[in-house]
Amino acid sequence: MKLQKFKYKLPEDRIALEPAPFRDDCRLMVIRAKRDGRGSIEHYDSFRDILKNFNEKDVFVFNDTKVFPARLYGNKEKTGAKIEVFLLRELNKDMRLWDVLVDPARKIRIGNKLYFGEDESMVAEVIDNTTSRGRTLRFLFDGTHDEFKRALFALGETPIPKQIIKRDVLPEDAENFQTIFAEKEGAVTAPAAGLHFSPQLMKMMEIKGVDFAYVTLHCGLSNFREIDVEDLTKHKMDSEEMHVDQKACDIINKAHAEGHKIVAVGTTVQRVLETAVSTDGQLKEYHGWTNRFIFPPYDFHLADAMIANFYLPYSTMLMLTCAFGGYDLIMKAYEEALLFNKNDPEKRYKFGPYGDAMLILND
Repeated sequence: MKLQKFKYKLPEDRIALEPAPFRDDCRLMVIRAKRDGRGSIEHYDSFRDILKNFNEKDVFVFNDTKVFPARLYGNKEKTGAKIEVFLLRELNKDMRLWDVLVDPARKIRIGNKLYFGEDESMVAEVIDNTTSRGRTLRFLFDGTHDEFKRALFALGETPIPKQIIKRDVLPEDAENFQTIFAEKEGAVTAPAAGLHFSPQLMKMMEIKGVDFAYVTLHCGLSNFREIDVEDLTKHKMDSEEMHVDQKACDIINKAHAEGHKIVAVGTTVQRVLETAVSTDGQLKEYHGWTNRFIFPPYDFHLADAMIANFYLPYSTMLMLTCAFGGYDLIMKAYEEALLFNKNDPEKRYKFGPYGDAMLILND
């Protein structure tokens, strides 16, 4: 499978800059995929109607990672040059070491100091160049680790992907770019398919008897990095931390054994399930890292259904979606989404993290 297979023309005005007024009020496309590669496409006016496709004891698997304010702006010592710092992951709590991206990278060298905040009270020193853009920073801070994290995050802003949503960050993004079930801090971007779930919809699911399971994958920036190889077998995903506890395993394995649907809410959940599934088809407890890259053709082991957003051209999320629903059918669905209500801006499908949703049912 080649990179060019995932090219399509997406007008910029089809990318949602803000979420729907209510989380569960976006448009929903339902795809019923057949094993022979064929299938059907339906259009629902509201994401809330998703429940029409599920029954008691079906299981929705959510990613409960929590986005932290990962984007900071600082100034370089002496020159005062403005530097954007994107926190990726904490490397060492005691030494205050963080793996970061910096922009512009050419202006930063080992030994440089960066100052953050209006009073420049937060100081960091560059101690390593890990990649052309990446750096390791050591923050200079007197106080407990909790005090340091509070001070650091108070300086940060919500890391909405600006290469997609090309506007300034708004105060409401802090809530909008976070799922309602976010619990375990560590993501630098939201698991977008989970953004469509509201407390009211979750309650409706509970009343219907649908079960929930939670896994964790701390979403990094690898999903938004450009793929620079045409042969997808040569692309390497960045490793991301993930956790699957025994409770989630028990819920998912029991439902799977009894023939109930397993619904992966988003591409991150699919990657978790496919990383932690054993050769006997059982989900196993797992605490570690994954760089699982899924593209067609691929045989999935656990999920019967998947909720996705409408992803951008060339993205790894689009590739995984095509692997699950079938390349031809998914690309046909994208073509139909772009043409649907083309002359009515209010009823067109929107793309990106704040866009509309897709449900794929594998019959």
